[in-house]
Amino acid sequence: MSTATTPTVPSAQLVERQRFTLKQRIFLWLIAWTGTLAIRLIAPTLKFAVSFEEGGPNSLETRPMVLSFWHNCVFPAIYIWRDLGIRVMSSDSFDGEYTGRIIRKFGFVKIRGSSSRGAVRAFLGMRRDLERGWTVAFTIDGPKGPRYVAKPGPVLLAKATAAPMVAFHIAIEKAWILKTWDGCMIPKPFSRALMRVSRIIAVPSNADEHAMEGFHTDLQAELERVREFSETHVCEVGSGAFPKFVRKVVPSIPRNEAE
Repeated sequence: MSTATTPTVPSAQLVERQRFTLKQRIFLWLIAWTGTLAIRLIAPTLKFAVSFEEGGPNSLETRPMVLSFWHNCVFPAIYIWRDLGIRVMSSDSFDGEYTGRIIRKFGFVKIRGSSSRGAVRAFLGMRRDLERGWTVAFTIDGPKGPRYVAKPGPVLLAKATAAPMVAFHIAIEKAWILKTWDGCMIPKPFSRALMRVSRIIAVPSNADEHAMEGFHTDLQAELERVREFSETHVCEVGSGAFPKFVRKVVPSIPRNEAE
């Protein structure tokens, strides 16, 4: 008499042990803890202002949107876009793992995958969540560059879902610049920070290859334009033109909803 066995599904902790050594798991905990603490301590001291281009979204709470921004301003972006249930693609690599742990602490939802590995899985996950009305975000020159060169993922998602593309950049008046490929900015306490948000770009579902290349070019141009604007005007934060930004109170959103 044979006995059928039911395969067991490995727990998240077991999967983690299989992917990372003990030393790596310790470093993951330390980096995630330090990064989360740094954002919680520094970001609330920043003097934020938000500026929208004509034709941009009505507010940060507008959804669904396909957001794109440069990797080097991820620190202030995590704070200003917090607790909105935004979906972010993040790889299963060491860097992707600690980044995912940090962003989940601020109400983001990690979609596993990257432009180099698991891209199809991540694309389908983001498409599903956009169709459910959520906003998704891309660090558009990540995970490893080249710096300030936009990848085509947002254009493909916008075409597939009819969700509009929006770009933004956050300039910091005073920051520590890390010696990383992206020149990651860690704001100094009490600095000014200006976020410029682009106009909306809608990609029609019947766009052909030539049109898609044009929308990709438009996205690159928007990213460059909002970066130039924010860096030019960041020292004016607190003036009449760029008053201090106060986030709206938003309903509590379940964190870590099915990844």
